[in-house]
Amino acid sequence: MNAKPEPWFSTHAIRIEQPLGIFYAVAIPARMLLDITYTDRLTAVQEGDTYKLRGSQRELRENRLKEIGRYIGTTEAAFPNSIILAANYSLDDGLIVEDESRRWHIEEMDDDDCLRLVIPTSDRLAPVIDGQHRLFGFTEAPSDRLDMPVLCSVFIDLPKPYQAYLFATINSTQKPVDRSQTYELFGYNIDDEPAEEWSPEKLAVFLARKLNTDPGSPFEGRIRVAAENDFSLSRAEARREGRWMVSTATIVDGITRLLTTSPKRDADALRTGKQRAREHLKSEGRKDKAPLRQLYLDVNDKVVLSAVRNFFNAVFRICGSDQAPDSYLTKTVGIHALFDTLRILAASALEEKNFSEEWFTRRLESLGDMNFSIPEFQEASGQGRTLMKNVLFTVIGLETNMNEEKVEEINALIAKARE
Repeated sequence: MNAKPEPWFSTHAIRIEQPLGIFYAVAIPARMLLDITYTDRLTAVQEGDTYKLRGSQRELRENRLKEIGRYIGTTEAAFPNSIILAANYSLDDGLIVEDESRRWHIEEMDDDDCLRLVIPTSDRLAPVIDGQHRLFGFTEAPSDRLDMPVLCSVFIDLPKPYQAYLFATINSTQKPVDRSQTYELFGYNIDDEPAEEWSPEKLAVFLARKLNTDPGSPFEGRIRVAAENDFSLSRAEARREGRWMVSTATIVDGITRLLTTSPKRDADALRTGKQRAREHLKSEGRKDKAPLRQLYLDVNDKVVLSAVRNFFNAVFRICGSDQAPDSYLTKTVGIHALFDTLRILAASALEEKNFSEEWFTRRLESLGDMNFSIPEFQEASGQGRTLMKNVLFTVIGLETNMNEEKVEEINALIAKARE
């Protein structure tokens, strides 16, 4: 077995659970933070021993940044308040990063049940929710201060609308700020918008809430706001009660990918266009291969909800909704893989104009004799999503891109799961 590569950076972490969800308190050197963070407006680019800002709002912030930079250079410099980050969001398209080799994650350490935050690469995957002036003030500070550790609160996979909510709430309660402007920074408004103006992510959050509260939903009472790792206490408590849980981020990401291949571009277009309705996206003429894109553009949100609800109802009718606590079908990797499956099936269902539970049941019935709790599925900490996706696609007869060796491996796993 190949040795696990050393991460770009890792550090001890303290797990904190509050009503909004779970986050981790960590210390990260300022130099590294400037490499891996961004906002919708600003990024820091290394030039020699220092960093320079690039972005459309630099002129508006320059005086404040210089003031903070001078403070950082003093002997009394201290930042006890944390920088708030939302890990695992791509700078390019705004989607959650799927590649397990790039994703920030929390690991248990061998000693005393301690945790550590693992940052595998220096890719910019962490938008700054709050504290951007303090952080980017380091671009105006002496270079020897770039190694100063900075306290950070890291949310893993926190959905964009919740990032906006947190940002707006923090700023509007601490100092006079136009709450609508703070939401606009993230592409979400604080006031309820007409459904016609919802971005794909905002619609996805709305549908996730519906799935969590509607009677008869396959996810009723099973969706948590913020992501957590499988060993976390709250999830363990749910397992003791015989209930599996899934994060809002997992559901929002799955639904969003049914509607768009670039949520960031859609949100920007809706925010800056003269016509803020989804009709404006139609007029752009951009081709988007997301399977339910046209339903989104036509504001057929009820059909999108029905597609997701009926697909997962079919899954749990066939496989059972009372999955064992160690079942990988209802872990994050399993739900992600099921959404991957839905993205393929949705195109056929749309063509046949049939999103009924019966239609999905016919396509998925071969999953009925699979046991997703066998130890062989515990590869989930590595390539678990790809593994689950290949298993699901193979069992129900969808095309995969596996080589012969991988096909044999997956077929052996399927045979084991059917014993």
